[in-house]
Amino acid sequence: MERLEINEILTGLRAARSARQGAAVASVVRVRGNAYRREGARMLIREDGSHVCMLSGGCLESEVALSAQLVMAQGLPSLTSYDLSEDVIWGLGIGCGGSVDIYVEPVLDGGGLLGGGLLGTWLGLLERGDLGILATVLPAAADSLPGAPLGRLLVREDGTAQGEGQLEPALGAQILGAAREMLRALYPRAETRRFTAAGGAAVDVFLDASAPAPELVIFGAGHDALPLAQRALEVGWTIRVVDARAAFLTDQRFPGAQLTLAEPDRLGAALSLGPRSFVMVMNHHLERDRACLRFALESAAPYVGVLGPRQRFLDALATLSEEGYQPDAEQLARISNPVGLDIGAESPYEVALSVVAELIAVRRGFAGGRLNGRAGRIHDPAEPAPAAAPLLPAAGAVN
Repeated sequence: MERLEINEILTGLRAARSARQGAAVASVVRVRGNAYRREGARMLIREDGSHVCMLSGGCLESEVALSAQLVMAQGLPSLTSYDLSEDVIWGLGIGCGGSVDIYVEPVLDGGGLLGGGLLGTWLGLLERGDLGILATVLPAAADSLPGAPLGRLLVREDGTAQGEGQLEPALGAQILGAAREMLRALYPRAETRRFTAAGGAAVDVFLDASAPAPELVIFGAGHDALPLAQRALEVGWTIRVVDARAAFLTDQRFPGAQLTLAEPDRLGAALSLGPRSFVMVMNHHLERDRACLRFALESAAPYVGVLGPRQRFLDALATLSEEGYQPDAEQLARISNPVGLDIGAESPYEVALSVVAELIAVRRGFAGGRLNGRAGRIHDPAEPAPAAAPLLPAAGAVN
């Protein structure tokens, strides 16, 4: 789930706590076939029946809200399967041709956090935007009230883990390995995986993911940077704008963005780029663009966009080579030029839309083409995957 939806859930929780109401969180934990949302979609239901966020196109929400009332009344989680086919099971008849399993868990009881423990730690992790994985063992059968979470494991960014409930060591080790793998992903996606417990029994575990909002660093505070910063901000990215011209770096021009005043030859002292920093070089100044391009390529940034025609970019690379800097194959693979998806964008506003769409596609491992005619689940990356590496370097491998 993206940062904007997480913020809605957390705001709803705070409101329920202030009103001393119970609340429950519903999560999509399995999808079979086609569905509106994928694993990890969440919805908050309050004791008064109100809810925030959506699990479907508006068809499941009322059913899930009713189920959540029973969950809150009994103080026990539930796992329910909903058929989305034309057969009018559950009275839905949505026609998506698939089914979803939804896990509903009580979170608040009269304004207080139920039980604390890992659930409270996880909510704090989400609120801070820290990286982490919460693994929850699911009941063997849907449409059941398991009585309590069967076992949980919270794995933090540094790979350390904290367990809760009955979790056998062999199963816990498998879950820990899967969670650590997810933590290295550029875009950790919630999913349910099947593991093998002692005795050979199959166990399904929902691996929920918390990650910081992705960062877009824009080098250049010109007029065309304004709509790009705004569009990226609207979809939940954090924005940093870097320029050497103080008059261009104002809160009025870039509301909600972090502003960094720095000369091109002093970028290293002013900011750092991490493995989740996406870069856009758009100074409209050859010397500044070359300096910013080199700085970005020498960082861990997974995406380096360079605005402008291909020949201008190639000329910049040639000049850098003459100056003694030759990017290697891995660095060149992270460059995007020209930037954006091929939608025929012309105005700065259309270009911004095209670029943000490309950023989302690269971060999630999608090719960015049209969905028209595609069969199967549209929430899974198509093959072949984009050139960008889906995994971050292991800890300690990034300078």
